Amino acid sequence: MAFDAFLRRRILSMTGQPRVRSWFEQHGELLGVSRFVAGATLDAAVAPVQALNRQGLSATLDLLGEHVYETELAQTSAEHIIAALRAITAHRLDSHVSVKLTQLGLCMDFGYCLQLMRGICREAKSQGHFIRIDMEDSGVTELTVRLFRKLLEEFGPETIGLVVQSCLYRSLADVRDLGRLGVNLRIVKGAYKETAEVAYTRRKAIETSYLKLARLHMESGGYTAIATHDRRMIEPLQAFAADAGIARERFEFQLLYGAATRLQQELVEAGYRVRIYTPFGDRWYPYFTRRIAERPANLMLALKAVFGK
Repeated sequence: MAFDAFLRRRILSMTGQPRVRSWFEQHGELLGVSRFVAGATLDAAVAPVQALNRQGLSATLDLLGEHVYETELAQTSAEHIIAALRAITAHRLDSHVSVKLTQLGLCMDFGYCLQLMRGICREAKSQGHFIRIDMEDSGVTELTVRLFRKLLEEFGPETIGLVVQSCLYRSLADVRDLGRLGVNLRIVKGAYKETAEVAYTRRKAIETSYLKLARLHMESGGYTAIATHDRRMIEPLQAFAADAGIARERFEFQLLYGAATRLQQELVEAGYRVRIYTPFGDRWYPYFTRRIAERPANLMLALKAVFGK
């Protein structure tokens, strides 16, 4: 357990180095980025989402990119996100849209980010679509929750939802508070490099927190998105929902594009709602390296693909 956490932290540290990043970006295609990323453009991502829908799977389109510090780039990101909402309508896709606030300048200007998000939410509400705000590293958690609450007051839980990370100590209080507002929450373990000052770092503690948060929100009556590939999380929550009489319309399971495809179909065949987090765009590096850190075996597969061993 402790070794897994150590290895994950080491991979995140290594992949944060400029030379390592340059090498990964140069060999992206050989490393198998396309396994986890639906396409470099929105147009390229439409067909994979249509394929998911044909299999009975919903999707969440996520424009890759984060930590933008220029207003022009933040505006461009907002335009791309609105384009994704319109593509969902045009192609009649069964999909939500996921947004990272630092991509919209959260760390640069809270007010400007809020302005861009209001425009995105107005577009989503006009078309009957749903926006999920991703949770990023702990340095922006408070800002993210604060901005989400403002949007929730204006647009309601049918238009805007949030992600919470079970690794963070503060998440229990966040889930309790937000549960009283009937929000739609996506529960994840957390894929960012965090310290013991703000987060659980051992896998067992993160898993225990995960189950507690998911059960708490399911009991609150708010819609719960259970985002995990771990059967040790999925099976206890299936049993909990059945025992507590929680209707399957009140929760769904979410998995990542390109991962655990057999499990995806098993859940659909068992009659559960299943949604696939489907990233697209050319700024894939941070997302891809977090997937490697979550499952270090992916690193060996990627290196073998490059070196042919």
